[in-house]
Amino acid sequence: MHPAQPTMKRPFKKILIAVALCFAVSLSAQAQRLQTEFDVRLVAEGLQFPWGMAFMPDGNVLVTEKVGRLRIITPDGKVSEPIKGVPAVFFQQQGGLLDVALDPEFAKNRLIYLSYAEPEGSRAGTAVARAELKDGNLEYLQVIFRQVPKVLGSVHFGSRLAFAPDGNLFITLGDRGDYMEEAQNLSNHIGKIIRIRPDGSVPSDNPFVNNPQAKPEIWSYGHRSVQGATIHPQTGALWIHEHGPKGGDEINIPQAGKNYGWPKANYGMHYDGTPIKHEHAEQGFEEPIHYWVPSIAPSGMVFYTGKLFPAWRGNLFVGALAGRQLVRLTTGNNKILSEERLLTNTLRFRDVEQGPDGALYLLTDEDNGKLLKLSPK
Repeated sequence: MHPAQPTMKRPFKKILIAVALCFAVSLSAQAQRLQTEFDVRLVAEGLQFPWGMAFMPDGNVLVTEKVGRLRIITPDGKVSEPIKGVPAVFFQQQGGLLDVALDPEFAKNRLIYLSYAEPEGSRAGTAVARAELKDGNLEYLQVIFRQVPKVLGSVHFGSRLAFAPDGNLFITLGDRGDYMEEAQNLSNHIGKIIRIRPDGSVPSDNPFVNNPQAKPEIWSYGHRSVQGATIHPQTGALWIHEHGPKGGDEINIPQAGKNYGWPKANYGMHYDGTPIKHEHAEQGFEEPIHYWVPSIAPSGMVFYTGKLFPAWRGNLFVGALAGRQLVRLTTGNNKILSEERLLTNTLRFRDVEQGPDGALYLLTDEDNGKLLKLSPK
């Protein structure tokens, strides 16, 4: 059976946004189902197209700017000067400096990981580097993964990073736009989920490690552009969402060696109106556990495990770009049970993360990008 399409729920109270002269933002809203009241306040602004963030143990947060800058923002909103030592990036359209993640042993080794569009002449591809964060600089930078091949074009780099409980690193990639058919080709990295060790080596239990016709880093394939990835707090499984074309954004739980269908199967259609077969299973592909028609353009993804919002514990939160909203999803038995739209028709939300204080933090996708904090009213 195909998963039911989500119902658009619109009867939320209007969200009032008051911007004071100091540019502090106070968005007040009341969630319909659980009557959960919350405020959203401005932590920092002036970021140029922020893309990813990672909270450090001291409460400071690392934030990437797509233009190629990495900054530290303190809990009270102080924004550092750009950190030195960031690799050169291909800053065009969807390319640039993208996600950031902390090593699981960050408190000991101070290692951070950056994903970015790496230039090579007029071509580019997703790359991941790690470096030691020391005295406001990146030192001992090492590229641990490069998408093969680098190609022309400036869209669909994927680029979310997620560490699994076993210490391996998942890297999400995209089909690079004009190369969508390559998402079905195991001899390259286009349209794939990658699984490597923190040093870039390949785990011996990767599904294609013994296939000489396949790239050994591949975990799953048949993906379009994966801009959300998170680890389930109970099962330890990777959850992702990916952009569909005209409709058909998906949530998947990628399994080792499985094919998720792009571009042979999707619940949307191509931009030129060409239909795509909806049937996944009968073509040998995995069905998404949830999808959106029309598209919301999801970006960023996190399971909430904090104590500030007891009613939201275990819920999945997804930012939306075209949808200009924050989506709250309840889950159970690897299924999406319900969906609620929050902060509707407000801002393009590029990333959503949970802070060490239990609040939800949002990055807005704009030239004057903001870091917002969502906490109980």
